[in-house]
Amino acid sequence: MRMAVAGGTGWVGKLVVARAHAAGHEVVVISRSHGVDLMTGGGLDEALEGVDAVIDVANVETLNRATAITFFETTTRNLLAAEERSHVRHHVVLSIVGVDRVDSGYYAGKRRQEELALAGPIPATVLRATQFHEFAAQMIGRIPGPVKLVPSMLSRPVAASEVAAELVRLAEGPAQGLATDLAGPEVLRMASMVRRLAKGKLVLTVPAGRAMATGALLPAGDFHRGEITFDEWVAAR
Repeated sequence: MRMAVAGGTGWVGKLVVARAHAAGHEVVVISRSHGVDLMTGGGLDEALEGVDAVIDVANVETLNRATAITFFETTTRNLLAAEERSHVRHHVVLSIVGVDRVDSGYYAGKRRQEELALAGPIPATVLRATQFHEFAAQMIGRIPGPVKLVPSMLSRPVAASEVAAELVRLAEGPAQGLATDLAGPEVLRMASMVRRLAKGKLVLTVPAGRAMATGALLPAGDFHRGEITFDEWVAAR
């Protein structure tokens, strides 16, 4: 297959690109550094020529509701319009477990992305995954100093490599609409994860909202269970 990965130069996107290559697919990377602008649509028609499936993992780092909605709505509309012109057969989106139960600004943008994809002209699949193991390490890097303030989040963290593998597997098949959630093998608090990585640092929890703290980020029904535990991921870093 010929697959395109929107956001293919990001840290998740690189894993998806590598996985798709390993599975024998031809991969097109959609990013500004590859001459494609998702916000304007520039370069999309050329990038999607002959593409069978698009995996969208493009992202924006923001907590602002308006910024998140604008980004995900604009990029999704541009992708879907270009996919329709190029006769793409499958549109796959990475989303978040609990996105419909947590009312944060970023999650509002992801909900809008899901809505547009599922109602769009291209058969679509939305994969909701839990927080990645890598999120704990990213959080440490974003907070300078000896004290780390970590949101009170309860999740089933999953390895990003397993998420990438599932996205490629889904893209290889027919559209499923809202796919079965993907979550990690164990329930952990984010503060516990950060403490395992930030040795010698003081880790304090801060409120993240009742929903996040009490299980809204956990799968509510059936889910595919990742195999890599957080400790295994830490040991392999």
